[in-house]
Amino acid sequence: MIRLSKSVVGVRESEAVAQVIEKSGYLGMGETVGLFEKELEQYIGGGYRCICVNSGTAALHLAIQAVTHPGDEVLVPSFTFVSTYQAITAAGCVPVSCEVDPETLTLDLNDAEKRITSKTKVLLPVYYASNISQIDAYQQFAKTHRLRLVEDAAHAFGCVHNGRKVGSFGDVVCFSFDGIKNITSGEGGAVFTNDPDVIQAVSDARLLGVCKDSEKRYKGERSWDFDVVAQGYRYHMSNIFAAIGRVQLSRFESEFAPKRKYIARKYTSLLQGNKNVRLIPMDYEQIVPHVFPLLVQNGLRDKLVELLKAHDIQFGIQYRPNHLLTYFKSAYALPVTEDIYSKVISIPMHPELTDKDIESICSIINSL
Repeated sequence: MIRLSKSVVGVRESEAVAQVIEKSGYLGMGETVGLFEKELEQYIGGGYRCICVNSGTAALHLAIQAVTHPGDEVLVPSFTFVSTYQAITAAGCVPVSCEVDPETLTLDLNDAEKRITSKTKVLLPVYYASNISQIDAYQQFAKTHRLRLVEDAAHAFGCVHNGRKVGSFGDVVCFSFDGIKNITSGEGGAVFTNDPDVIQAVSDARLLGVCKDSEKRYKGERSWDFDVVAQGYRYHMSNIFAAIGRVQLSRFESEFAPKRKYIARKYTSLLQGNKNVRLIPMDYEQIVPHVFPLLVQNGLRDKLVELLKAHDIQFGIQYRPNHLLTYFKSAYALPVTEDIYSKVISIPMHPELTDKDIESICSIINSL
């Protein structure tokens, strides 16, 4: 079987976890988390602060909560994983489903602008398949309409725009480090921002709202005489997760990023002449791809699904639009998003794919 995605971990990650278990004696949030945050800040650059949490969903939840009030509306593309929507409602806000641009599969600002009301407070673009091509437009839109910009960059770790890494500029940027992302910490996520109010709000909220508890945790201490002034959650990252993440970060530029770019370029080269599939244009000098989606034309997606199944090749249908889900169902249709969903399929993308794997997958697709 050729896997759609997988965690690429090994001896170094195991040894790092063993170090935490056997020598530090503290498995919760402590010094190792602090070290991981500092290393992430150094890697991303720009002087932005990093706050690590236990998932990308938690990162989005706390970021949204830090810049909104209950009942505020958030403009968000319907074409995203449900975690984006759950983070919005967890913060007491209302997701306003928007179309995606059919060329980029990311938030369509023309559609979003039509959905602005007096309650709209946040623009939440999702960098689907690591596509950051509209990042400048999103920042300008947020500025023009006086909105906070919370970026779902779960797919975009390591991507670069105009010489700067995503997370080193903008308003509030959220990453995911779950098992199949560009780097993993087992489970985990991070918020990047230079807004001191957001930094403090997220730092406290991840530790049950205990005021300024993070600094003590980094030193292996606890707060006993403390205050709580806002809703908090048990969202902190553990030393075990951070130990895995530190090793993964050290491997990213030398191993993971080049291999992901190589795979994407090879797919593009082998598939670009196929009239039955449409590729999403990407600059793989700047983008580190997390997934590799295709839009299957001429009603042939079901046929491709059966071919991939027959050859034991995993695939993804990413994602079922949220405005079609019972809990988030909208009163209006989003025809572009619905059309994209009827055509999209993701093919395997992870650093352990071989040339033979890639060629086999493309041969099957080109047989359509």
